[in-house]
Amino acid sequence: MTDMPAEGRCRAVIDSVLPDVDGGRYPLKRIAGERVALEARCYADGHDRLRVVLCWQADGRGEVYEVEMTPEGNDVWRAAFQPRVPGRYRYSVIAWVDAFDSWMHDLERREELQDIRTALAVGAALLQTAAGRAPRGDAELLNAWRARLCDAAGDPHSDAGSLKMIALDSARADVARRHADRRFAVRRSYELVVDRRRAEFSTWYELFPRSSAAQDGKHGTFNDVERQLPRLARMGFDVLYFPPIHPIGRVNRKGSNNSLAAAPADVGSPWAIGAAEGGHKDILAALGGFEDFHALVASAARLGIEIALDLAFQCAPDHPYVAEHPQWFRRRPDGSVQYAENPPKRYQDIYPFDFETEDWRALWAELKSIVDFWIGQGIKIFRVDNPHTKALGFWQWLIGAVQRDHADVIFLAEAFTRPTVMRGLAKLGFSQSYTYFTWRNSKQELTDYFSELCTGPSREYYRPNLWPNTPDILPEPLQSGLRPVFAARLVLAATLSGNYGIYGPTYELMESAAREPGSEEYLDSEKYQLRHWSLGRPDSLRSLIARVNRVRRENPALQANQGLRFCPIDNEHLIAYLKRDVASGNVVLTVVNLDPVYVQSGWLELELESLGIDPRADYQVHDLLSDQRYLWRGPRNYVSLDPQRMPAHVLRLRHRLRSEHDFDYFL
Repeated sequence: MTDMPAEGRCRAVIDSVLPDVDGGRYPLKRIAGERVALEARCYADGHDRLRVVLCWQADGRGEVYEVEMTPEGNDVWRAAFQPRVPGRYRYSVIAWVDAFDSWMHDLERREELQDIRTALAVGAALLQTAAGRAPRGDAELLNAWRARLCDAAGDPHSDAGSLKMIALDSARADVARRHADRRFAVRRSYELVVDRRRAEFSTWYELFPRSSAAQDGKHGTFNDVERQLPRLARMGFDVLYFPPIHPIGRVNRKGSNNSLAAAPADVGSPWAIGAAEGGHKDILAALGGFEDFHALVASAARLGIEIALDLAFQCAPDHPYVAEHPQWFRRRPDGSVQYAENPPKRYQDIYPFDFETEDWRALWAELKSIVDFWIGQGIKIFRVDNPHTKALGFWQWLIGAVQRDHADVIFLAEAFTRPTVMRGLAKLGFSQSYTYFTWRNSKQELTDYFSELCTGPSREYYRPNLWPNTPDILPEPLQSGLRPVFAARLVLAATLSGNYGIYGPTYELMESAAREPGSEEYLDSEKYQLRHWSLGRPDSLRSLIARVNRVRRENPALQANQGLRFCPIDNEHLIAYLKRDVASGNVVLTVVNLDPVYVQSGWLELELESLGIDPRADYQVHDLLSDQRYLWRGPRNYVSLDPQRMPAHVLRLRHRLRSEHDFDYFL
């Protein structure tokens, strides 16, 4: 007899376990302390009783915790668990037809005395086998119960009621259930990645350390950056991100505005990593030494700021790897190394690694050693440059290997590519991901895109990090130079996502000059030359940035992506959305005028019942940007926004309550 299962007596079926990522192929993602609520659809043939439990443990090690899943009807079972420590976890749903539960359920429905006596004999046999699986104390209790059932079943004076009372003992039944016969149980297992809080809620500021000098024309240092830390802390940033800080190649060095001919004084692109003095594990001497770097990291930590480094796995032509490991690079027919290209763009100053090299194992190991090295220097956040241009399996291995030893390390994927690939990188392990927010401008585009991110299947694994601009991208709306555009995009990024960032000095000072018409490249881009920023300018956005970041810190609803809901408003230039934190009751309503020139007004509709607000009572909305307060009544209210004053409302909804002293106050 062929093609038979290894065990044909497994009658339970686990049809699905939700939520999942591609049927369990990839892990769910959660934050430490967050409740993981699961729903399983389980059933079996016939009328026997099913039992379903949820088991979980940290990365297959340590204590196994078990939670009984609760039947909700229609073959739906629910349970939850709450891992409190970052790391990788495994959890399983286990289901089986339970002979003891089936016996108890069947006995409850029996009425005839002889049927009950027969059933007690069956139960006694079940208790005997359960006692054989139990430790000594429980075994003694189960055997005593078994003996009592046998005695009662043989007592001619016992009636049906007394027999059932002896048998249906819930306290003793709980002991028997602890030692169920699971020989024919079925199991479905899954993985879970639990990250620390900053993976869900972070506020990034990007700057080039070499442009941080107080004096124009002077090369900045880590000490110069350290002097800026109090200002960044006051503005509310908790992640300070640097482009690569390594030695910069001299061969094929780019000049200002990405020119191919570099002048002797040109500093080159930081992404052209490596020169005679070192590579990915070294620091550009002009920035300072490791002692200065460690001092910077420590000073930032004291202010609640983490330093994030760029992880760019590529080399300048004069990187030591090129000479030491020529097999790691792809050769053209003429014997030269293939430089990086993304036609029509060419990066003559960068050699990509060949991930199809025969020596791939050594390459992978060396690249991981770079990450390990910088973790050793105190770095726990990496912004990964163009991960979609490297082997995807490599990232799954690298991130898994790193986080097994350092569960608090965060990886941000800087990938602007096809949606499937961006989602794939998130599934493979990236903690956060760049998005298309930079190019989503209309009400419909924003609504569709963030409905997909925050309410679609990707919400289980894709954590968006929104950037209105980057050193590579000056979007067309920002090229207008209009203050309301910069303000509106800032508010959108900061309130739509728990994670957002700005390419700092350019955004503070509303830098808007493109290299040429139709280009998204900055004129005089900081990628290729030193810049000096007059950050004290009176027209700076720093006060608005600080206010927005303070609002984020003070309102839990803005610190995650769950609970985003778009609200109807009868003006295509106005977009409105709610975020709600159930645990705290915090509700924030954001309204943004997408027209940077004209006043726009409209009627906004709210589903008050779902927010616990009486539609017949007044409730207060407090604008956290202007500190103005308004009394609203009912689900439909009027809003008007003048972009020249402020293009957005960020409104905290407050209920009107009656106190014990008979006066009104707001919650």
